[in-house]
Amino acid sequence: MRIEIVVAGDEDRAVVRRLLQLYHYDFSEFDGSDVDQHGEYLHRFFDEYWLDDDRTALLIRVDDAWAGLALVFTGEPHDIAEFFVMRKYRRHGVGAHAAAFIFDRYPGNWTIREQPTNLAATAFWRKAIFYPFTEIEKDGELVQSFTSA
Repeated sequence: MRIEIVVAGDEDRAVVRRLLQLYHYDFSEFDGSDVDQHGEYLHRFFDEYWLDDDRTALLIRVDDAWAGLALVFTGEPHDIAEFFVMRKYRRHGVGAHAAAFIFDRYPGNWTIREQPTNLAATAFWRKAIFYPFTEIEKDGELVQSFTSA
């Protein structure tokens, strides 16, 4: 299995938008969101990932097939705003590989946030963060903080 993480260019906006629909569908179990009148989930900061120097959209590919995405805030502290691996690729190391790539590419202080009811995400991040981290509950979210080298 060949895993590749690429920065989403302007030509990849449609791919990111479609993968975000799948992500928001999965996540609606935890945040209760509904689609709009057009049958789509909205992402408030979508365009900023191509306009703001402190935001980066990354795409995950497995053997040349789209497998997921990560929306990353690269300001201080760094933060993964959204992280999604398609179900077909979960539990095969794809997410952990992508997370390690992201932490290496953007060294520094990090925060990772999950909904406390999303037990699978919490278990994933506790394993995927290969650095010592602290974990607190803050503003209704579980937050891990650490520094990547």
